Amino acid sequence: MKKILSLKNAVISIAILIGIWQIAYTFSGYSDALFPSPYQSLLALIEMIKDGSLFENIKTSMYRFLSGYVTSVISAVLLGLILGRFPSVFKYVNPAVQLLRPISPTAWMPFIVLLFGIGDTPAIVIIFIAAFFPVLLSTVSAVGNIDPIYFKVAKNFGIRQPQLTWKFILPAAFPQIANGIHLAIGTSWIFLVAGEMVGAQSGLGYQIIDARNNIRADILLATIVVIGVIGIILDGLLKLIENIIMKAWGGQQ
Repeated sequence: MKKILSLKNAVISIAILIGIWQIAYTFSGYSDALFPSPYQSLLALIEMIKDGSLFENIKTSMYRFLSGYVTSVISAVLLGLILGRFPSVFKYVNPAVQLLRPISPTAWMPFIVLLFGIGDTPAIVIIFIAAFFPVLLSTVSAVGNIDPIYFKVAKNFGIRQPQLTWKFILPAAFPQIANGIHLAIGTSWIFLVAGEMVGAQSGLGYQIIDARNNIRADILLATIVVIGVIGIILDGLLKLIENIIMKAWGGQQ
């Protein structure tokens, strides 16, 4: 019943958004070349599907996204587990992390392009940076907040590494780690598009720039909608994976 209501709410919300778009188009006074209607953008979407450019760019973007995001999450979680167990070390690392964390990943783009050139690598590096700090800090905090009773029980049963991490630390810390991973997927997807708009010759971000250069606002808006839909799908898949892991570790779904 909840799923039906959730789907109903989503349909109503999207319908309202499209309605606002149509009203804005009707009364804006802009030409179709500058501000197309939802129907014109739908035709552009069909055009991209027919010529194969949409799926090719989605495939390219997803490769870059998964390469950067998965690598970043694994690296950040592993480092966070170590630093979380050694707070005396993290207090020296934390100032550097707090210095680098507020810097937008796109600020590194000129430097990254100079080092790696144009192609997949700059976008992957941007995604890595965007995901790394939220996951790292949430992991360190999660490990630091574990009830000491867990470690006492592990010691009494003679449990040592790596079983200690897998059987005690990760299950206890996972809910908070998952929050950081969830936050990171949104920011990573955003910065993937930003990275592709500057340092790539393919992908969804590049498709937006190409549409702008060719004065194809209908393709531009259609691509924006596709980016939003993929973001929703990625968020839903991540929630599903989180629920599976929580269930396997005896947590609440």
